Amino acid sequence: MKVLVIGGDGYCGWATALHLSNRGHQVGILDSLVRRHWDNELQISTLTPIAPIQQRIQRWKDLTGKSIDLFIGDICNYDFLLKSVLQFQPDAIVHFGEQRSAPFSMIDREHAVLTQSNNVIGNLNILYAIKENFPDCHLVKLGTMGEYGTPNIDIEEGYITIEHNGRKDTLPYPKQPGSFYHLSKVHDSHNIHFACKVWGLRATDLNQGVVYGVLTEETGMDELLINRLDYDGVYGTALNRFCIQAAVGHPLTVYGSGGQTRAFLDIRDTVRCVELALEKPANAGEFRVFNQFTEMFNVGDLANQVKKAASTLGLQVEVQNIENPRIEKEEHYFNAKNTNLLDLGLQPHLLSDSLLDSLLNFATKYKHRADLNEIMPRVKWK
Repeated sequence: MKVLVIGGDGYCGWATALHLSNRGHQVGILDSLVRRHWDNELQISTLTPIAPIQQRIQRWKDLTGKSIDLFIGDICNYDFLLKSVLQFQPDAIVHFGEQRSAPFSMIDREHAVLTQSNNVIGNLNILYAIKENFPDCHLVKLGTMGEYGTPNIDIEEGYITIEHNGRKDTLPYPKQPGSFYHLSKVHDSHNIHFACKVWGLRATDLNQGVVYGVLTEETGMDELLINRLDYDGVYGTALNRFCIQAAVGHPLTVYGSGGQTRAFLDIRDTVRCVELALEKPANAGEFRVFNQFTEMFNVGDLANQVKKAASTLGLQVEVQNIENPRIEKEEHYFNAKNTNLLDLGLQPHLLSDSLLDSLLNFATKYKHRADLNEIMPRVKWK
């Protein structure tokens, strides 16, 4: 299968591109490399050293003999996007190419507008490129569990059946996003759903939980293939931040009470979920939604797990509750369904089995690269 991975220089995209190439697919990467620019703008850097994309791709070919096509440009430029897809002729498009940080989107008006224009316009351009040139192409789009928010009922997979005033219907699950970034993802989902309905496109929306881990089979082959480990207050996740804090001897900073519950999965499961979606594509006119996660934890539990795992490495750390910079419920009900991907054959990796090898060991190895000024939050929702 010919698979174009948009955003293939990023965290999820890079691991996915290598995984699909390793499984025998013909892979192309399309990326504007803007994430590297944003890192420079914010004066932040991933803990792990990331080589230039051309060097990464060449190293992959040297090691495996497999080539990956590269298209550098912005999908918000429709002429560039169209030229690239016409050259590559994809059977499927995996779309990771969006600004992915909630804190980034909440910095100020400029970053909110940038996030929504980049994400929504780019996604719309992809839909039009598929409709006008490759109507049978399967779009696999990275959504987020954050689209749902924290409702006081179970979270279904994309749709919910409702009885109201004696009538019954299955409708898109209500969305309660918590940032301008998450709102952009909701807009994407609505646009894709509409395109499938009116144009007969086929799409799978992967509402992904928080992804963790550096290692996949492919990214572990060579240091030039290594993946990102973001820990800063803009792009770093709580779990990544805790691991780097443990490595450098900083208290683990839990936002508020620590009762915020979220869905999680290993990066190895991310790449497998994409592969499963590609192997069994949506039907023409179908907009599928898979909740892509394997476990659920609250932030306080994560901190305690990191503390316990760190102690096996001789790292003695404390857990510290700090003022929450976000506007969110800190104690809430959270129970999400995730059966679709399990039914397709996903065999999950668990955090308890991954915390040392895919996180803490990397945090310890590269702790000399940590910028201690970036460990604390710098963006507030108010």
